[in-house]
Amino acid sequence: MPGVREVLHATFPDHAYPPHTHDAWTLLIVDDGAVRYDLDRHDRLADRSMVSVLPPYVVHDGRPARAGGYRKRVIYLEPEVLGEAMIGRSVDAPGLAEPRLYQELAAVHDALTCVDDALEAETRLAFVTERIRAWFGVDEDAAALANRPDDAEALRGFLDAHLFESVTLTAAADSVGAGPTHLARAFSATFGIGPHAYVVGRRLDAARDRILDGQPLADVAASVGFYDQAHLTRRFKRFLGVTPGRFARTNVDD
Repeated sequence: MPGVREVLHATFPDHAYPPHTHDAWTLLIVDDGAVRYDLDRHDRLADRSMVSVLPPYVVHDGRPARAGGYRKRVIYLEPEVLGEAMIGRSVDAPGLAEPRLYQELAAVHDALTCVDDALEAETRLAFVTERIRAWFGVDEDAAALANRPDDAEALRGFLDAHLFESVTLTAAADSVGAGPTHLARAFSATFGIGPHAYVVGRRLDAARDRILDGQPLADVAASVGFYDQAHLTRRFKRFLGVTPGRFARTNVDD
């Protein structure tokens, strides 16, 4: 996914990281237990009440803060995603005690577990990074975020032109000439649905037509952009309340 270096889900009963640095931003949430770490020689704590934002190039370590260890989820972001202006501020206060942000970052991880949800994960991450920048007082240029009513239509045109491909919000933003977060927000405000939900709905419409034409389900899944037949079946049933196979049999019987 654009901007993401690595994703890590791990449980450590007793492991202690030695002092080290990354050349990427670290977004850390703790799902169980707590982590004690030194960041630039300052003692810090990460637990379930916060999102921890560790900057690139700054030495830190990590160890269980309590008996039983900890379970964590981490996204490593390329340095330019959050930029250098935040480094000093995140060293001073890396723990963001904001439950909503914690939930939003957890939702990014949930979306990342399914390859067909990559656009959803990217969109959610764009809003997460926006909230982090705002928390640290590093706002984007207001002129770049000015409302341009044509942006939503432009994004819809891009999505329609690449409907059955693996699209990214970053590529759409480059094509349209607008920031990805602004673009996703404009789309949702105009059409009342997020870009990912729009794409999935359009793909399911196309899948339904192909199923009615008698195409094999595995071929249908591949032709409309789903990872495989199982992913098509799960989405189809959630959307229509019936599996693709039963939908096909019912319409053949009719």
